[in-house]
Amino acid sequence: MSLGSFGEDVYKIGMTRRLEPMDRVKELGDASVPFPFDVHAMIFCENAPELEARLHKRFNNRRMNKENERKEFFRVSLDEIVRVVREIDQELKTCKSEVTFTKIAEATDYRKTLARERQDKVATAI
Repeated sequence: MSLGSFGEDVYKIGMTRRLEPMDRVKELGDASVPFPFDVHAMIFCENAPELEARLHKRFNNRRMNKENERKEFFRVSLDEIVRVVREIDQELKTCKSEVTFTKIAEATDYRKTLARERQDKVATAI
């Protein structure tokens, strides 16, 4: 998710086969969006394509782009994602370890930008 770019409760649910998953995350947060992406969970699975497919199917009606299914952004709460991941893993037993979710986005650049905007407003008002 990129809080500053998409707002709250918008998440990209996708997978990568890269050895270093953060390379993909950095790639997503390149020059085409105003703020970098935050990672709320990395789930290491025996069958990641199946987990991804089931998540996409479960949240299909929540897709942001209903015309292009290759766009993997969904308007859904993190709590819903957590619940559904756990349900699917109960059935598939595919996750390699306990999945930990980060509930609050770090969103460092976005939060610094908001602070700077507040400072600018105060300076302008004086």
